[in-house]
Amino acid sequence: MPRRSDAPLGLTASLGAAFDPEAFRGEGRRLVDLLADYLARAQAREGLPVLPAAEPAEALACWPAAFEPEPSGVSPEALFARVVDGSNHLHHPRYVGHQVTAPLPLAALADLVAALLNNGMAVYEMGPVATAMERRVLRFLADALGFGADADGVLTHGGSVGNLTALLAARQAKAGFDVWRGGTGAGPPLAILSSAQTHYCVRRAAAILGLGEAGLVDVAVDERFRMRPDDLPAAMARAWAAGRRVIAVVASAGSTATGAFDPLPEIADFCASRGLWLHVDGAHGAAAALSPRTAAKVAGIERADSVVLDAHKMMLMPALVTAVLYRDGHRSWDAFAQEASYLFHGPDDSWTDVGTRTLECTKKMLSLKLYASLSVYGTRLFGDYVAESFARARRFAQRVRESPDFELLVEPECNIVCFRLAPPGVQDLDALQARVRERVLASGAFYLVQTRLQGALWLRITIINAATTDDDLSALLDALRAASRDEPAPSGETASAR
Repeated sequence: MPRRSDAPLGLTASLGAAFDPEAFRGEGRRLVDLLADYLARAQAREGLPVLPAAEPAEALACWPAAFEPEPSGVSPEALFARVVDGSNHLHHPRYVGHQVTAPLPLAALADLVAALLNNGMAVYEMGPVATAMERRVLRFLADALGFGADADGVLTHGGSVGNLTALLAARQAKAGFDVWRGGTGAGPPLAILSSAQTHYCVRRAAAILGLGEAGLVDVAVDERFRMRPDDLPAAMARAWAAGRRVIAVVASAGSTATGAFDPLPEIADFCASRGLWLHVDGAHGAAAALSPRTAAKVAGIERADSVVLDAHKMMLMPALVTAVLYRDGHRSWDAFAQEASYLFHGPDDSWTDVGTRTLECTKKMLSLKLYASLSVYGTRLFGDYVAESFARARRFAQRVRESPDFELLVEPECNIVCFRLAPPGVQDLDALQARVRERVLASGAFYLVQTRLQGALWLRITIINAATTDDDLSALLDALRAASRDEPAPSGETASAR
């Protein structure tokens, strides 16, 4: 690394070298070249495993903690190249694993800007640009969901924090007593209604809220894994019989396991008739509102009291950036009804100090990457990406249905598909799914996951990389067939990639 002899006043020579703008310029150019070459390799499907398999102990051994007092002479470029090579390659079109997208390169550059500026966002004076951008991004998302002019919200780090934040507001608004100041013992035990298909973070949030395990009451699901609104009265009655006051219903828009969309209009009717808070976990699927081709999936979401949307899932953003949106924006202050006069100087309901409404105090400039991408590329890009991802899932499901050696669990409602290999004569299908998945992952040809539903093991893919083609998905079926016969996985290159 280049060193400067004329270190800025107040810096030692080593600190001066670490902050040297010209050294940073050179390192930055080399890093961007490295990442651009990586993108080209990934998109071309050339010589790059989707998942570089490594056991935990092996990975740990590759990164020794041999930190020395003096500079090691390690090249940043060499270090970053090792990181790239050893990481999972979400930009590879044959990544169809978890619900984390291959982000827009521009958004990654925005993250670099945010990291270098490092403007925390608890108070406006520490993050004026990011706070203003957050305001605009939230308004765009609220409008897309059909919320009115009174809507408001915050950006936060992930759906787990987002769901917890929304449910804290629900508890304060609907408990019937001031839980924040008096604690959960100041009133009767509380309960939330949700289906077993709700993401596990909702159950975790209920525990953090002090509701206990019995405070999350399951609602039945139908054959498509959607919440059954006709079971809501019975679930509420069970909570009452246990001496609990129900405060909210949590519905899913794009559930994690199958991508199911709960029937929001009927659930909203029930909540309105009982005075309950309706929270929609739309971390994955709320982005359907961005396209006229998919917006019907979230019909009724405009009646929710709160919605969570993960932009790092279906809006092509690097993790993490989650929007927590409230139809009545004043409710966004209910989540953290706390005073901190050394930080917050404005009115209690001022939008400028976002730390009053988030779990974080020092918060990253989350809005920058989303604002920059929307400004540069326009909004249609995001809606088209969502709609095409959903359509590709439907085409893949059709291919599975037409294959006599595969079974489809349920028609996909978004870009998540659950299926399994089921050749004639195989007795233990669960063992087969686990075995073929392990072999495909070990080959590096694809990355897919698995889930257990209806007492059986199913393979599960999320078509979330914008470069994934129908040919890639056909090759996935071939790779699974080959793995079942102990054959080498098909080549990582397809005709569409040539």
